[in-house]
Amino acid sequence: MSLNVKLFADGADKAGIIEMNNNPLISGFTTNPTLMKIAGIKDYRAFSLDILSHIKDKPISFEVFSDDFNEMEKQALEIASWANNVYVKIPITNTKSESSKNLIERLSNAGVKLNVTAMMTVDQVKEILPALSNGPGGYVSVFAGRVADTGENPLIVMSAVLELLNKYPKIELIWASPRELYNVVQADDIGCHIITATNDILKKLPMLGKDLDDYSLETVKMFYDDAKEAGYSI
Repeated sequence: MSLNVKLFADGADKAGIIEMNNNPLISGFTTNPTLMKIAGIKDYRAFSLDILSHIKDKPISFEVFSDDFNEMEKQALEIASWANNVYVKIPITNTKSESSKNLIERLSNAGVKLNVTAMMTVDQVKEILPALSNGPGGYVSVFAGRVADTGENPLIVMSAVLELLNKYPKIELIWASPRELYNVVQADDIGCHIITATNDILKKLPMLGKDLDDYSLETVKMFYDDAKEAGYSI
């Protein structure tokens, strides 16, 4: 099955990132402080620079982690200086629910490539598009998986954002926080530019188009073999 949506690998495990960099299907990378914490990263700068020594020709997003906009700006400028393929992730608000719009505008005007993240509504995207469009281009990351977690249909949100982006050719939509491989198909079907997914989802890509009768038989064999190995009897 061929896909038009670009696939970005989301993670902070060095071995996993390098593995995905060798996969010709992977077009870029994203990470965030939570993934870094889970991976046991202690030195943010050292880890990022190490990864950039391996990822040289694909876009990769690193996130600021301050809650103060002035400090965010300093972090963003520092992160952006590390390599030309770096995009700086700026959350749509800080923890006080204060908009990042002005910061996004300043950084865009300074030529920083941005990935505005943690968005879940069309209005959030609409608010920052004028500011983001002043720069060299960037991404809007809408957390479709988290939208779905609330019982809402993420396709409605994602399709509406894509319609907005028709006026902003330098800005691409990232389908963030997918929950299953089928989300890749959904993103592709609606014309989403990018989907970023963890390695466990991306490793299922060879399953696309698999014959369901064959898959059913494999499942039956798995149950049989596991019961036999366990030595069950009644």
